[in-house]
Amino acid sequence: MTGRQHRAIIGACHSATPTAPNAQYKNNPMIDSAQANPSASMAMEDHAAFNHAETDQLTERTRLLYQGSRLALLLMMITSLVFPAVLWTEGPKLQLAVWSGATFALVLLRLQQTRSFAKASALEQQHSRWYRSFLLASVASGVTLGYAAIELALYGEFLQQTVLLGSLASVFFAGCVACGVSLRAFGALAIPGLLPPAAVLLGSGEPQLQGWGVLAAIVLLTLSMIAWQMNKLVTASLAQRLHNQLLIRWLESMRGEALELNGELGREIEQRRHAEGRLREAFGGLERRVIERTAALRESEARLSLALEASELGMWDWDMANDEVHHSRMDVIFGVGQSDRLRLADQRRPEVHPEDGRRVRQVMIDHLKGRTDSYAVQYRAMLSDGSSVWIEDRGRVTERDANGRALRMIGTRRDISESHRQAEQLRLAATVFEAAGEGMAIMDPEFNLLAVNQACCTLSGFSREELIGSSVALLASSEDSRQQYAAIRASLAQHGSWQGELIETRKNGEVYPQWAQMRVVHDRHGNVTNVVAFVSDLSVRRQVEERLRYLTHFDELTGLANRSLLKERLHSACERSRCSNRGLAVFYIDLDRFKTLNESLGHEAADRLLREVSRRLSHTFSDADTIARLSGDEFVVVVEGHGSLASLAHSGSRLLSRISKPIQIDDQELVISASIGVSLMPDNSREATSLLLQANMAMQHAKHLGGNTLQFFTERLQVSSLENLKLENQLRRAIEEGQLEVFYQPRLSVAEDGLDAAEALVRWRHPQKGLIAPGFFIPLAEETGLIIALGEFVLREACRQARQWQLDGLAAIRVSVNLSVKQLRQGNFVSLVRQVLEETGLPADRLELELTESQLLDDIDNAISISRQLRALGVKLAIDDFGTGYSSLSYLKRFPVDYVKIDRSFISELDQVGEDSAIVRAIIAMVHSLELKVVAEGVETQAQADFLKAHDCDEMQGYLISRPVPPEEFAKLLV
Repeated sequence: MTGRQHRAIIGACHSATPTAPNAQYKNNPMIDSAQANPSASMAMEDHAAFNHAETDQLTERTRLLYQGSRLALLLMMITSLVFPAVLWTEGPKLQLAVWSGATFALVLLRLQQTRSFAKASALEQQHSRWYRSFLLASVASGVTLGYAAIELALYGEFLQQTVLLGSLASVFFAGCVACGVSLRAFGALAIPGLLPPAAVLLGSGEPQLQGWGVLAAIVLLTLSMIAWQMNKLVTASLAQRLHNQLLIRWLESMRGEALELNGELGREIEQRRHAEGRLREAFGGLERRVIERTAALRESEARLSLALEASELGMWDWDMANDEVHHSRMDVIFGVGQSDRLRLADQRRPEVHPEDGRRVRQVMIDHLKGRTDSYAVQYRAMLSDGSSVWIEDRGRVTERDANGRALRMIGTRRDISESHRQAEQLRLAATVFEAAGEGMAIMDPEFNLLAVNQACCTLSGFSREELIGSSVALLASSEDSRQQYAAIRASLAQHGSWQGELIETRKNGEVYPQWAQMRVVHDRHGNVTNVVAFVSDLSVRRQVEERLRYLTHFDELTGLANRSLLKERLHSACERSRCSNRGLAVFYIDLDRFKTLNESLGHEAADRLLREVSRRLSHTFSDADTIARLSGDEFVVVVEGHGSLASLAHSGSRLLSRISKPIQIDDQELVISASIGVSLMPDNSREATSLLLQANMAMQHAKHLGGNTLQFFTERLQVSSLENLKLENQLRRAIEEGQLEVFYQPRLSVAEDGLDAAEALVRWRHPQKGLIAPGFFIPLAEETGLIIALGEFVLREACRQARQWQLDGLAAIRVSVNLSVKQLRQGNFVSLVRQVLEETGLPADRLELELTESQLLDDIDNAISISRQLRALGVKLAIDDFGTGYSSLSYLKRFPVDYVKIDRSFISELDQVGEDSAIVRAIIAMVHSLELKVVAEGVETQAQADFLKAHDCDEMQGYLISRPVPPEEFAKLLV
């Protein structure tokens, strides 16, 4: 092939396209011609026409919004009445009434707004306030419907929720379809209406509500896709309308110019008529024939131009001999200029997309070589801005030389971008239809199946060929189903939609529940064209519901009744016991040391242990009315018609014996015990809640006794529990209201015979009971956790008071504060001490913290770590009550302490030859050998003091020196 032929082939492949429908018409030939016109007034007229067309486009979009929203407003009005009708008996009446009234008023306001828009003049409708008011009303409607979905629609049973949410969904569907002409209008309704409910329901933590949340998110996504597609189609239609208006304007302008030219030509002819009279007479006949031929040619040209414009075709004529292409409307398609001739080497020539170039060249070569009768190809053409359009070229060789070489080729070119885009959308819709996991079917008005997807075939068991063309009613499995289909027809005819449950039969005879939704599709004239159905299998959902129903009443781990079922059965048992005067016993079982086993063995081994205990429990109380697991390691057994107390005690002892038998978990043999509390009806109470509470009290008492025992409830336990609860509340109030005080007991330095330190001791000045010693409320504070706040108060007050004595010039004594093990377990205790010292200004070496042996040995590593951090601050440390615990020299060496306090139990009966004196001497010697100091507590006699002084005890503390006194009296001791 020669280079000239190659260039000719490539030149023939060039193409053109019109500007996209939604473009700004900057390449439009009408606007180009107006800009090229030297007349400024004509350019201004073209610009005004373009702006007027854009205003008409906005007005048309607003008109479509108002017209399309009427159905949604009607459904919204119906929904505002449906909610009160369904929820009035069990829903929040005030919220329901307010919401229904507000919704109804909003619908009436929007309907009035729609009527006002319809009555407005065309000039008034062009104002943008109508569009803004519609957006604001859509936001208000979306918020109202979203509130109903979150706060009102979820009351009642599942079917009721379905009805309410379905009514809301119908409003959203109709409203979002109506708002599809404007994405902002769609977002104003859908985002505040669907996005908050979907987020709230998905984050609720309840499976059923999360299911509704997922459905809301799916509906929002689906409606967004529909609105996006509708918006694209409507925008393209409006843009095409704008394009046609500008084209008409340009044609009218050309017509005016032609009329003006014809007038000027007529005047010239009139002026020269006399001079050319004879010539006209001589050639009159010829002129008439020329005029007739010219008129016919103009008429033919006009018809051809109109035909080309109507068909949106551009003609091209390829002169292969001169490498030139003559074209028409190529500037309209490609915007390459207004010349009607384009050389193949012109850089403005549009290029074929690289992916389509080889295919286009091959088709062209086949036709030029005579292998095909015509040339027809579709391809993408690249525009100057880098975008591409789809072009369809058709042509034929009209002239060839003697050797068969093509000399001339004529054809047409058409922009098929829009049709190609629509075809892609149809293909995408078909793909979505086929790939949907839910069964989908399209029927004609007579309910004959026209199309089904694969999910529908899988659901029914029938093949696509067996379903297409069949009537849905003929596929009904029973007479009841056929009667139900008759009711469905009536509902579709009346309401246009239906949804509900159907019992269907698969091809293999299997019966299954089916959830179906049907909706009628109308054409623009209101005639029914199709019925669309969505079907899904409810079998899995039913299984999930059954599972949830089981978990609602039974414990998943052990299979025993759970707390809710226990309450129901215990209440029923109490009712039967009251009617029959038969006794009722409630056993409350709690495993001992289960928390320790759970932390050491892990949750999986602990679960196996609980299953084994529940099995032994069921075996022991095989005739019990109810055996339930409350939570963790707590179980309850309800026994009706029990015998004597001895028989109940025997049953409990038998249960304790069986529980304490070894349990093999993996390679470990575990032995566990339990604490059991028993309450009786009618001896203790006649109410189910009281019986359960009393059994729990008895169980707690059994735990206090050391566990592995059974205790019956007595009034004394209840009184003690009530007193403890009352005292706990009073202590909590005392901490908040400042009823606590700090007393100080001095410590005497034996060597210097002076006060060297003071121990801070808390007192409670009760408003009614007066001053309460710590022995009455410290254990309760330890048990309830109030010891943390109480200990922080004592620490702050003691440091503040010691610093105040320094500032007053009395003495720089060391203040000693007792600590609780719960304070040590706090992760911020060292930071708290540092903060208190900084706030009060007390030097760190003037603070001493006391810990008991049992506290240190409870968590040795943690205690050592905290002790070292405190020592790093400069704080002094002391071991309190030394000798009462597991006193060990190895432990004493590991703790970085400064003082060791001998417990008062060794000092109280101290004599020269007794056993206690030997222990005290040994402790003093051992502590001194570690280069620590010894403090003796409880020194009450001079003989005790003399003994301690004789054996080099460093400090003494007790009533012999002073009782604990308020800070004012202690200050007198320092003077």
